[in-house]
Amino acid sequence: MVVGVCHLDVLIEGVGSLKGKRQVMKSLMDRVKQRFNVSISEVGNRDSWQRAQLGISVVGSSQEQIDAMVSKLIAFIEETNLVQVLRSNVEFLHYNLDFFK
Repeated sequence: MVVGVCHLDVLIEGVGSLKGKRQVMKSLMDRVKQRFNVSISEVGNRDSWQRAQLGISVVGSSQEQIDAMVSKLIAFIEETNLVQVLRSNVEFLHYNLDFFK
C-alpha cells in the first residue's frame, strides 16, 4: 500500500478579500473531490487572501499509479483557471501489508 501526500502552494488571482478566497477555494476543492477520489484541505496561508496551501492525500497500490493521478490532478487544478500553482511537492509513504498475514 502506498500513500501519496501532495502539497501545493497556489496563487488566487482576481479576489480582494478572504470571503472571495473562501468561495474560490471551496469551489476548487469541491471540483477536485468530485473528479478524483482524494482528500483535500487548505492547510496554510489561511489569513492571506491571495495565497493558499493545499494538502492532498491519496492511497493506492503503487507509487506509479499515485504519481500519475497526482499529475492529472495538478493539471486539472491548473485548467480550472481558479488558481495558479506556484509550487508542488509530492511524498510517498510505503506500507508493508505483510503485517496482516
